[in-house]
Amino acid sequence: MSTQANLAGTFTFPGTSLTVHRMGYGAMQLAGPHVFGPPRDRDAAIAVLREAVATGVDHIDTSDFYGPHITNQIIREALHPYKDSLVIVTKLGARRGDDGSWIMDASRDGLTQGVHDNLRNLGLEWLDVVNLRVGGITAPTDGSIEEPFTVLAELQQKGLIRHLGLSNVTPAQLAEAQKIAPVVCIQNFYNIVNRTDDNFIDSLAQQGIAYVPFFPLGGFTPLQSSTLEEVARSLRATPMQVALAWLLQRSRNILLIPGTSSVGHLRENIQAAALQLPPEVMDSLGSIAQGQEVSSS
Repeated sequence: MSTQANLAGTFTFPGTSLTVHRMGYGAMQLAGPHVFGPPRDRDAAIAVLREAVATGVDHIDTSDFYGPHITNQIIREALHPYKDSLVIVTKLGARRGDDGSWIMDASRDGLTQGVHDNLRNLGLEWLDVVNLRVGGITAPTDGSIEEPFTVLAELQQKGLIRHLGLSNVTPAQLAEAQKIAPVVCIQNFYNIVNRTDDNFIDSLAQQGIAYVPFFPLGGFTPLQSSTLEEVARSLRATPMQVALAWLLQRSRNILLIPGTSSVGHLRENIQAAALQLPPEVMDSLGSIAQGQEVSSS
């Protein structure tokens, strides 16, 4: 199995000139334990970023509350000045306490400060895409997002943000946001096991909106499935490569951002872009349902 140069093709964010390969990279794991403080090996973190870009990755997902600040500072150290083709997507809506706690903050001041923190630590004059992060840890919560999304739209009008997205939201919240400003991507919890957003993905595909699953490999507990393991053995791949390949073939609007702090693991993830799953394998994997034959421990 060899890595394809096209990294499973490209996707253009709707209404923009931003085109990225569908296999990207998520930078969350570049910070220290629990996404807080510095990494154990800063040089290794820099090496991972440089390897990702060298292999053709041009979509990096980050946030200034990773660390906080540290992940973005590492990205700047590793990659600045950035290639013109590199798209850096960040998110706002939270901050970190001194004890490492996650504090949701979608206030006007919090969002404005977050934009300026991202700009400063990444070394940018504007942000390519900013996602408003709402909801709980892995699932959306109902409620209006008009006020915070309006703040981001105002910052966009000032030239600090080029394009807007949403993270951890419902279809109703997307519709509410679209009345305020265009939305180019949705970032929600989804993988081969957690399939709540199946219909949402199909609806977004019809609109040409990108869907970027976070925790594509299961999150804090890696996916475990006998079906997944059997398919991986038959294809001489790892279960995680199969899980990523399934996502790439699930819908053309899905963009992947698997994260790692290891160059070796990064290469394994990227190789998944070259893995072609036959239709019968896609059907078999697609029938996996959480709570049935899948275990997360």
